[in-house]
Amino acid sequence: METFDLEGHDWVALHNLLKLQGWCDSGGMAKQAIANGEVKVDDQVETRKRCKITAGKTIAYAGQVVSVISLVEKPD
Repeated sequence: METFDLEGHDWVALHNLLKLQGWCDSGGMAKQAIANGEVKVDDQVETRKRCKITAGKTIAYAGQVVSVISLVEKPD
């Protein structure tokens, strides 16, 4: 399983995560895959394109799985 580091951010939008992982070539393609029910968040189909993905979530799409982590401490 791959990991995706939020790099100090609180969250990433689901459609952006699909693009950042290289799973979708464009935002439109990512949004369409989500709308079609092809993406799962923690084993549940997710159809909200801008769903906020936080550390600890697992995302699955097209046979690929990524675990979202946050290794960087946020400043106070």
